[in-house]
Amino acid sequence: MDWLLLALAFFNAVSMLMVFRQRTFQGSLLKGMLSFAVAQIATELAWLWLPLQLVLALLLIASGALESNPGAFAMGVLVFSWIALAINIRQSFKACEEVELALQRGLGADYRHRIPASIAREMRSDVRFSDYARPFHFRRDGVELIKDVPYGKGGVRRRLDIYRPVMRPEQGCPVLLQIHGGAWIMGDKRHQGLPLMNHLAERGWICVAINYRLGPSCSFPVELTDCKDALGWIRMHGHEYGMNTDFVAVTGGSAGGHLTALMGLTQNQKDLQPTYPDADTSVQACIPFFGVYDFLGRDGLHPNIEGVIEFLQNNVMHCAPEDNPALWDLASPLTRVNASAPPFMTIHGTRDSLAPVAMARLFSQRLRAASDNASVYLELEGAEHSFELLRTPRTEFVCDGVHRFLEWVRAGGSINAP
Repeated sequence: MDWLLLALAFFNAVSMLMVFRQRTFQGSLLKGMLSFAVAQIATELAWLWLPLQLVLALLLIASGALESNPGAFAMGVLVFSWIALAINIRQSFKACEEVELALQRGLGADYRHRIPASIAREMRSDVRFSDYARPFHFRRDGVELIKDVPYGKGGVRRRLDIYRPVMRPEQGCPVLLQIHGGAWIMGDKRHQGLPLMNHLAERGWICVAINYRLGPSCSFPVELTDCKDALGWIRMHGHEYGMNTDFVAVTGGSAGGHLTALMGLTQNQKDLQPTYPDADTSVQACIPFFGVYDFLGRDGLHPNIEGVIEFLQNNVMHCAPEDNPALWDLASPLTRVNASAPPFMTIHGTRDSLAPVAMARLFSQRLRAASDNASVYLELEGAEHSFELLRTPRTEFVCDGVHRFLEWVRAGGSINAP
């Protein structure tokens, strides 16, 4: 049994190196994805992974795993790795404090007083173990799902899913548009944003998750125009599904975070909404998660920007930066920051394996300096890329924070009216 203990110790040692090493972002996309996948287990699922390891180690010890020198060595490695896992668990629970401090910094210490009492009473007051005990369970009582509604011609990549409360007010429900990630070349509406969408739908929101066309078979800005087409569809047809289309917020992670930011920074730009040129494509709030904010890394904040540009040139943009600089600028939210940007809540983790947190810091700083509306920056200590895929303590705290932010905006806090 000592070899099993060694294997567990080796995995833990590798995962801890992935988590605690300095982020350099060197190497291939595949290397980054592998690092992300391994680190996810040791960060977002540490609260589950640690007790499971303790039970497994006790079983192996009872079977004689410590009777050899390799087994004893493996046990020593495991003890040190368990300390690291405990640190990760503690950091995930600190998200409660981090979320509240970020909201107070961005909205004011008394921001909660702006939320109507009738809504505040329906908001979750604390996160309990039952809220994250089943990380892969997303469906909520009282929430129905309508699948694969076309929002335009173009097949399965131009369809959307609707998460809505069974009981809806006559005036309709506010709307959250969810844009999936996947490096602009993969991903699906069914697999991302599920904790947040179900959380909000249970509390009176309608959430719309969309697919959009992907590279390398199409070129930017098709991804963005598809998102705008979905928003145009919501404004034209959303009332048929119980939506109050006067308030539409947009969110998404990774590539979806990038597109979320662009949705807020290119509002009502007619050349980007060919299907619905006259539709109102303003959004009332933007919540990008772990997004990419500059395709060219002009501030030197991405140490592997040459590899990023090569990937984007071959799979997303289909042209070199020098051949079409205006298109590359359009694709970079950092260059689109403007005074009329809607309220933003930018969210990023300090241990992101795929998108440098420094980019999010700079984007938020420039947004706060330029925008006439509120800008919240939430940096989560120890959080990985795509940390909100599963229901975990950190995810649940962030869902509550996003809900408070949205209700503050909806109550009239620094909002661009459509």
